[in-house]
Amino acid sequence: VQLVESGGGLVQPGGSLRLSCAASGFTFSTYYMTWVRQAPGKGLEWVSDINSSGGATYYADSAQGRFTISRDNAKNTLYLEMNSLEPTDTALYYCESRRVGLPDYWGQGTQVNDSS
Repeated sequence: VQLVESGGGLVQPGGSLRLSCAASGFTFSTYYMTWVRQAPGKGLEWVSDINSSGGATYYADSAQGRFTISRDNAKNTLYLEMNSLEPTDTALYYCESRRVGLPDYWGQGTQVNDSS
């Protein structure tokens, strides 16, 4: 099982980034997927969820209206489109796969940094 995040980088306030999470080794299309982040010196913060089909999405207040979670089950890939980025969005972003009764899987994270 592997989750590999990518797409992080240095971004100016107001800028955009698209994070990806490539999944392998499990039936991606049957798993609920989550983005979680960890800012420097802080704990884990839930960002967004998407159900297995992609038909239902959920966002933290901090992400609502600025971030869009999506998935392509044919490509086994999860995405997070982030717009209007703020300095407080600086964090290590992780994707997580979840399915009731089975272990959760985590990626290694991709870093998003504010350039200001």
